[in-house]
Amino acid sequence: MREYAAAPATDSIAASSDVIAPPTPPAVDASQRDEGDVQPPGRWDLLERIVNALVIALPALLVLLAARLAWNHELGWSDLIVFAVCYIPTGLGITVGFHRLFTHRSFKTGRTVRVVLAILGSAAVEGPVIEWVANHRKHHAFSDMEGDPHSPHVGHGDGPFASVRGLWHAHVGWLFRSDFASQERYAPDLIADPAVDWVDDTFVWWALGGLAVPFALGYAITGRLSGALTGLLWGGAVRIFVLHHVTFSINSLCHYYGRQRFDTGDESRNLAWLAPLSFGEAWHNNHHAFPTSAVHGLRWWEFDPSAIVIRALVATGLAWDVVEISPERQANKQLAG
Repeated sequence: MREYAAAPATDSIAASSDVIAPPTPPAVDASQRDEGDVQPPGRWDLLERIVNALVIALPALLVLLAARLAWNHELGWSDLIVFAVCYIPTGLGITVGFHRLFTHRSFKTGRTVRVVLAILGSAAVEGPVIEWVANHRKHHAFSDMEGDPHSPHVGHGDGPFASVRGLWHAHVGWLFRSDFASQERYAPDLIADPAVDWVDDTFVWWALGGLAVPFALGYAITGRLSGALTGLLWGGAVRIFVLHHVTFSINSLCHYYGRQRFDTGDESRNLAWLAPLSFGEAWHNNHHAFPTSAVHGLRWWEFDPSAIVIRALVATGLAWDVVEISPERQANKQLAG
């Protein structure tokens, strides 16, 4: 059984009497996989797959346009500013918000911060928060086993191209299947949270807002429509493309390449070069060893910007009950050699 419940109090580095945070999500193990494990078919399933295809394909095509503009020396400093200003908050919305807060409850915070993180993660255009969380919890429940939504190792046949099929499935192929995790089973706590449920219901508006902001920022910096359009290109399309494929690489590359420090019973691995772009998510074997940990970079040199942000929230009183893993627990799970 994978762990979703809060870690023991000895692993908490901050505490508060605030009780706004919603209940701990349920634990689910492989014995519970049945016909109720996936989201039931809906009238919008085909439309969702079409939208997924457009959201993946259009940014990729626009990246080619951005590359041509950069090659022709038409990349301005304002475009890089807009890219960074949009990439960092939306990326942290995924890593700090969707992943460490909503999926694993690795810290607690109040309603306002929960809403802000849910909105920023929604602006990353990786899907509504409840759907994202349900699929990721199911991934942990069945990691690299039958039932894992995006394992590169299971169900891809044999032969010389099995690994290619597996990596493709884990990277983007799984987004076009109709067996997404049941939100009622895997995320009932978020469905019951009115603030998060509201952000989930209004996902389209936050996704569109994630495009409006770089357009407005580009215009504000340059004072020209051309600057607004290139801001939209870099802060919208290029930012979505890069952030999507960094996130997808956690599902694919981090279950295929890299180092395993801990015994996790799956193929999760640490991929150091991907850690800065993924805000620390690429310390993936560490994460699978201790899913509720707010810190994924467990060694001093394992750069983990998301953990830095969480500690900053603690320092300002905006977060508490942060789960960290003691050296003793780490040593007990560490592989020999």
